Amino acid sequence: MSDAIRPQPGILDIALYQGGKSHVAGVANAVKLSSNENPFGASDRAKEAFQRAVHSLNRYPSTDHAALRQAIAEVHGLDAERVICGVGSDEILQFLAQAYAGPRDEVVFTEHGFLMYRLLAHAVGATPVQVPERERVTDVDAILRACNTRTRLVFIANPNNPTGTMISPAEVARLADGLPRQALLVLDGAYAEYVEDFDAGLALIESRTNVVMTRTFSKIYGLGGLRIGWGYGPQAIIEVLNRIRQPFNLSTAQLEAAEAAVRDQDWVVKCRHDNARMRNWLAGALAESGVPSDVSSGNFILARFASADEAGACDEFLQAQGLIVRRVASYNLPHCLRITIGDEAGCRRIAHAVAQFKGTR
Repeated sequence: MSDAIRPQPGILDIALYQGGKSHVAGVANAVKLSSNENPFGASDRAKEAFQRAVHSLNRYPSTDHAALRQAIAEVHGLDAERVICGVGSDEILQFLAQAYAGPRDEVVFTEHGFLMYRLLAHAVGATPVQVPERERVTDVDAILRACNTRTRLVFIANPNNPTGTMISPAEVARLADGLPRQALLVLDGAYAEYVEDFDAGLALIESRTNVVMTRTFSKIYGLGGLRIGWGYGPQAIIEVLNRIRQPFNLSTAQLEAAEAAVRDQDWVVKCRHDNARMRNWLAGALAESGVPSDVSSGNFILARFASADEAGACDEFLQAQGLIVRRVASYNLPHCLRITIGDEAGCRRIAHAVAQFKGTR
């Protein structure tokens, strides 16, 4: 290729995203606890809607996503005109980066934040700015100190991935109020549904002009294989994002399955309660084996080991038994393993295997 043909600045700085491992060589029927998937899958209503969509595969989908946006608005008490839908919440995050950041701008995120934030900054030629956390918790003061006249986007996940920790609504409001006037606060709510009575920042959005929230159907709704997400924010910002959204970015099957899923809140409540029960049990069982973790508000636990070597050795031990978890050295946590909360059988297998590993050390 000619040296004159070059990608935009920043793109070659992107390290390819590595998802959670799905297979172990030589091991059949491995238990995958590496991607924070709902072990109970999608609701029956969502599955039935997906199956019905097979009869209209020859038709183009809706371009305005009106039915899904209305369903989301009704369930969450929102203005449907201010809802935008995308290919997972990742696409909404991408729209925000494309629309509001570029060369000479800065994108701020925390040291243990979602890897996509850095990738998106590079993709638009902006400068990624990593801010320290305080004992694996988002530090609002550190973020505010990092902001300046070049700051355009501030990404935080609440609950955070992979730590599982949260900051209070009051702290989120303090962050929004302290940002430079040209900066936009993006609240990544991928795990919001796992928190009881949590609005994920919706009230803040209604009273501010500089806050946007993203959500996903990939986690508690069990639709990770379909890739559907949504965002909510001020009307002016949503209108900007819709200008760069591809008109047919979501298929009919995606739209109809997601609409059925969001209207089945009984399934969401059941999954949240089952997750909390097994999460608490697993955290206690790991602690008894000498593996601590912070209180998690998501559908995973960040298990901490004495060193990166011990975490790696434990991961190898688990894989040998057909148990796949996530190494998180790329999140600046080399001494940790992120363990998705599976069903009861999966959680008990993990707890037993970690206890065996610790007993052999």
